Amino acid sequence: MNTKLFIQALTKFLAGLLLVGVLLFVPAGTFAYWQAWLFIALLFVPMFIAGLVLMLRQPELLRKRLDAKEKQDAQKWVVALSGLMFLAMFVVAGLNHRFQWCLLPDWAVFVAAVLFLLGYALYAEVLRENVWLSRTIEVQEHQKVIDTGLYGIVRHPMYAATLLLFLAMPLVLASLWSFLIMLLYIPIIAKRIRNEEAVLEQGLEGYKEYKERVKYKVIPFIW
Repeated sequence: MNTKLFIQALTKFLAGLLLVGVLLFVPAGTFAYWQAWLFIALLFVPMFIAGLVLMLRQPELLRKRLDAKEKQDAQKWVVALSGLMFLAMFVVAGLNHRFQWCLLPDWAVFVAAVLFLLGYALYAEVLRENVWLSRTIEVQEHQKVIDTGLYGIVRHPMYAATLLLFLAMPLVLASLWSFLIMLLYIPIIAKRIRNEEAVLEQGLEGYKEYKERVKYKVIPFIW
């Protein structure tokens, strides 16, 4: 096991857990926010398990997923906007719980939890199918076009998975206002995809032909 990679992954995991807890429970003004505890369990338990699996089986892929430093200038703004979006979503969810602005019913929370887990399952399948999957936009050495499995249905199944995950998040937290904030993710990833496809068309052999075969970017027959 790569000790340095393990420490890096564990540090980021614990930092993320602490940050999400602070952003939710401080605005809520209480730890008696069961939807937040449910969300934390849904987010971090599978993340921990997936991290261990990648550490043991695909450490290079884990390293790529931990490397979030964008090389494309256009994407730095996308990352910054995404960070602000998540910050606002969590804080508003906490405030929504504190002041009881517009709480979703319990059944909606549980349906959203199922959708969240479905998004996680799709994300795991994307990781399994694409060993070149990176958090930054780049063409890697020896990279090839993946056109089987989910990649035979849409060109960006990872964004399809994250779209489901991110839109389910505020619903698990029982906050309709946070859900409206997360709708900003749609134009954000649309901009990211445009830049990503321009980079791939220029640097990845066969990507233009792949675009002609697989027409949809994120959602079959829609987008």
